[in-house]
Amino acid sequence: MAVKIAPSILSADFVNLERDLQRIANADLVHVDVMDNHFVPNLTLGLPIVQRIVEVSPVPVDVHLMIEDADRWAPEFARAGASSVTFHAEATQAPVRLARELRSLGARAGVGLRPASPVEPFLDLLPELDMVLVMTVEPGFGGQSFIEGMLPKIRRTRQAIAQAGTGTWLQVDGGISRSTIARVAQAGADVFVAGSAVYGADDVAAEIDALRTLGSTIQA
Repeated sequence: MAVKIAPSILSADFVNLERDLQRIANADLVHVDVMDNHFVPNLTLGLPIVQRIVEVSPVPVDVHLMIEDADRWAPEFARAGASSVTFHAEATQAPVRLARELRSLGARAGVGLRPASPVEPFLDLLPELDMVLVMTVEPGFGGQSFIEGMLPKIRRTRQAIAQAGTGTWLQVDGGISRSTIARVAQAGADVFVAGSAVYGADDVAAEIDALRTLGSTIQA
């Protein structure tokens, strides 16, 4: 499993967003959180800004939708040029149909799960999914502490992916830093979202490299 680091712009300087995108040019993806103040108690940015981010980002854009009515809105982010679009299991009525539509539009299709949401109902759907996102904090705000109790969930998901042989990415979002990434990698994750750990570092590029090295060492 090739380790991928996806810095979250939730911790970037929104006034200088293009500058902060260029600072993560050595990352694998940029993680863009879209929140509607309904599905989660926070409001971030919408479709026009994401479209502009796609235009100027030096790395592929990984959109994480924390919004209601994902069936309606997720395809629009794929049309805007997002490389991958993750919708929450709790916010869709037809996950397979939505995943297939995202794929038909050229985006990787991902499903996200809150900490309390079980992964088991989605394990039979792995052939329809390009990524499973396990939230290791409650979605809505950056800078939260990693929930250790999510490690068994990550392990179960990795085991199911291995058994299915689908090559589905396993992404983890929440509290990822130098002090947690080794345990998460050992549990089986291969895509790591890090916000404050990256943008709070004195040398952003060096922090990305350090996280990738820590995750890759465990994976090896």
